[in-house]
Amino acid sequence: MNRLTGKICIVTGSGRGIGAAIARAFANEGAKVVVTDRHAESAKAVASELGCDFLRLDVSSEADWDALKAGFPHCDVLVNNAGVTGFEDAMRPHDPENATLEDWRAVHAVNLDGTFLGCRYAIGAMRDKGAGSIVNISSRSGLVGIPAAAAYASSKAAVRNHTKSVALYCAEQGLNIRCNSIHPAAVLTPMWEPMLGDGPDREARMAAFVADTPLRRFGDPAEVAALAVLLASDEAAYMTGAELNIDGGLLAGSAATPNASS
Repeated sequence: MNRLTGKICIVTGSGRGIGAAIARAFANEGAKVVVTDRHAESAKAVASELGCDFLRLDVSSEADWDALKAGFPHCDVLVNNAGVTGFEDAMRPHDPENATLEDWRAVHAVNLDGTFLGCRYAIGAMRDKGAGSIVNISSRSGLVGIPAAAAYASSKAAVRNHTKSVALYCAEQGLNIRCNSIHPAAVLTPMWEPMLGDGPDREARMAAFVADTPLRRFGDPAEVAALAVLLASDEAAYMTGAELNIDGGLLAGSAATPNASS
């Protein structure tokens, strides 16, 4: 359990969900983790659990990134995990016809601007060593169209593409700074709660959301964290500009039909 020993690893949006799972997995691998989130209470709890540093960070704020740079001018790993769907406060239209410009921009400010600012910080923070790993959490929604969540899908598609631009830029600069993206689908995190609800039909809703997933279940945040550990570690030294799907087989093709006789 020492794949990240001594590495300074910063994880955005690590107060809950996938970010918290990544922070725990990194700490278990010996990393010096920095938990960051704009929701201070939950993030402080994770930092206290792991015995690591906490810094409040709104990833859409350039000033907050400047504050992070002042406190942590160097890092070895940055995970750009913080993200929003746009449905956190209320269910409202996010389709291409009815979404408001305000809602569109709010989602992109966190998901895309936050990733841009994070990558920019990381390149500078890793330049002295000439090496490091940037892991961007995109989504299955960044690979296919999502009519009812157009802003989210657009922002995650842009994260996928920016990952490749960063990877190529760092290589052109002669830097061994790798940048890769992870694309989860239907991972059971608090982000899903507004859509699942807590009523008697919750289980039915959960089943409906994964009905087209060949493995017929939600993913677990720890399963995403395992991929982040790989990409952060020196084991993935030849991986850059790559994208890893973790989606229960959803993008492999048509949904599987279980056969009881096989």
